[in-house]
Amino acid sequence: MENTEPIYTEPQNTLEKWRLMLGGGAADGTDCQLPAYLTQIDESLTVLYEFDKTGKFEYGETKGKGGQGGSNPGIARWLGDIRKYFPQSVVNVIQNDALKFPELQRKMIFEPEILESTQADIHLVVNLMELGKLIPSKTKETARKVVQKVVDELILKLEQKTISAISGAIDKSARNRRLRYNEINWSATIRKNLRHYIPEYKTIIPENKIGYGRKAKHLLKDVILCIDQSGSMGTSVVYSGIFGAVMASIPNVKTKMVVFDTQVADLTEDLKDPVDLLFGVQLGGGTDINRALAYCQELIIKPDDTILLLITDLYEGGNEKEMLQRVKDIAHSGVQMICLLALNDDGCPSYDHSNAKELANLNVPVFACTPDLFPELMAAAIKKLDIKEWAGNHDMVMK
Repeated sequence: MENTEPIYTEPQNTLEKWRLMLGGGAADGTDCQLPAYLTQIDESLTVLYEFDKTGKFEYGETKGKGGQGGSNPGIARWLGDIRKYFPQSVVNVIQNDALKFPELQRKMIFEPEILESTQADIHLVVNLMELGKLIPSKTKETARKVVQKVVDELILKLEQKTISAISGAIDKSARNRRLRYNEINWSATIRKNLRHYIPEYKTIIPENKIGYGRKAKHLLKDVILCIDQSGSMGTSVVYSGIFGAVMASIPNVKTKMVVFDTQVADLTEDLKDPVDLLFGVQLGGGTDINRALAYCQELIIKPDDTILLLITDLYEGGNEKEMLQRVKDIAHSGVQMICLLALNDDGCPSYDHSNAKELANLNVPVFACTPDLFPELMAAAIKKLDIKEWAGNHDMVMK
């Protein structure tokens, strides 16, 4: 009879727990017979986590059968079963473990019907980006739908917070700047300073001046996202693309997105469609930070109103000496430069500690940032707060 258990439940029997941990076979020593649903759970885990030993992925009804061709029904059934037995967070871990095997990766991604049944998350998007042109034409449309689903979910989660934080920072920046006489909103300024009325002089001291703010057609900030697209930066690239697309929609912010390996690609025009943008990225390859920064220097028109976010692990494959000199030149020109070692939820990445220290010595903040704090980081940068202090207050990795 087919199992109808909706999700994995912790076995109450201690012997059953040991049997699941030991994985069965003569070596487990428990002599324990698992009930039907635990047997199926055990099989779904064993077929994956012993794949490196067996080299075979035979599961369920396909076990022992030949001639399955390219349809891979065993993979499809396995994906369905792990979703049936485990919560989504665990499914994502199991699925991502499977994608580490090239043989399973191709079975899961190259068949449209299987890819469609795969749990869509940011790691799957990274895998699709890594495969790039290797994805067969019959699967490309499905791959695009998978990426679109993840993009839509991320935008829903991050868009409003990003727009609110950045727009608020721009408004405050506009109000707090030094105002010319004809830029002062006298009506608002008088109301704001009524408590500073001096009776003997019959006048108000305008201690806090309020301006009309700059018109929308005048850009307050230029933001340049310069992103390392080497394989280790995959999730950072995805999040950067999402944030770049959101920021591109904000008035008074002009956003440019540049990705690089040993070559440089300007994807600014693709910011209007994050899915096209992500498919335009080619993950993998070498790293030439110096060349990427040289290109970004050409994009800088208003140094004092430019924020340059360099997102990289700082492993330089180009000219390291020139790269550091270029960082110095950019920072000293008035550009607000920040280096993010990662933009993801995975914690502190592997990075070049020597280059991180050199950038910090040049007064360029260096740390890893989580996506949920990125809008606040941008707001702090727009307001020209001390970014090192801001990062320290948020317990971020600093160098």
